[in-house]
Amino acid sequence: MSARLSLYIERDSPLHRLNPLTKLTLALCLVLVDFLGPGYWLPTLLYLLVLIPLSMWGRVAGPFLRTTVRLLLPLVAFLFVMQSLFYPGGRTVIFAFWIFSVKLEGVQFAYLTATRIITMVGSFLLLLFSTHPGALMADLNRRGVSPSLTYVIVSTLQIIPEMRAKANTIVDAQRARGLETGGSPLNRARALVPLVGPLVFGSLVDVEERAIALEARAFKAKRVKTSLIEIPDSPGQHSLRLALAALTLILIGLGLWR
Repeated sequence: MSARLSLYIERDSPLHRLNPLTKLTLALCLVLVDFLGPGYWLPTLLYLLVLIPLSMWGRVAGPFLRTTVRLLLPLVAFLFVMQSLFYPGGRTVIFAFWIFSVKLEGVQFAYLTATRIITMVGSFLLLLFSTHPGALMADLNRRGVSPSLTYVIVSTLQIIPEMRAKANTIVDAQRARGLETGGSPLNRARALVPLVGPLVFGSLVDVEERAIALEARAFKAKRVKTSLIEIPDSPGQHSLRLALAALTLILIGLGLWR
């Protein structure tokens, strides 16, 4: 995965064959319902009953679950520790030790926040695993979306794998020069300074080079552009997108009304 510049995993699955706009609409609707929909258990149900079955349908369940755990396990653990111990206004103490007390309200808030974050990240991970960035960009351009907005969307989806690939290259180069990047936590902390500098400055150089390349390819030209990539779509998927949008508005309305 580190050698690729995107998280896309090539599979011959029904999920991969869906139109990129359909999958983008699904991801956005899941995120909106996740944060604004009704019910304490809704984010958990979305992840268990929607995202995991979709990942199995797209034959990416293994990478989907592994990546979710690697990305979010430290954050979720830190969230539970901080909220359960220091949640303001919590009155129901589950148990206490020394000067600390674990409060039920803090655990409940941590669980809700954690499941919302997991569902949000999982929605976009599923989109990234099943959608090639080029296909998404071509489909959005074909629909008349601003090239600048399209570029922002696609580059945002690619920033994590690009930074990861660049970081691995810098680590290998620094190791070849004799820098010790393993061992104790103190040695790893010392190695961060010579690693962060090249990563930041290299990213700035990449931005400039990419801007020059886009201008050379008439990125902001006003004429209608053609594409060699034909992205399939169907009336059924168009209806599905409208149904997802309508269902999202209904669930958000129920959440706000309550």
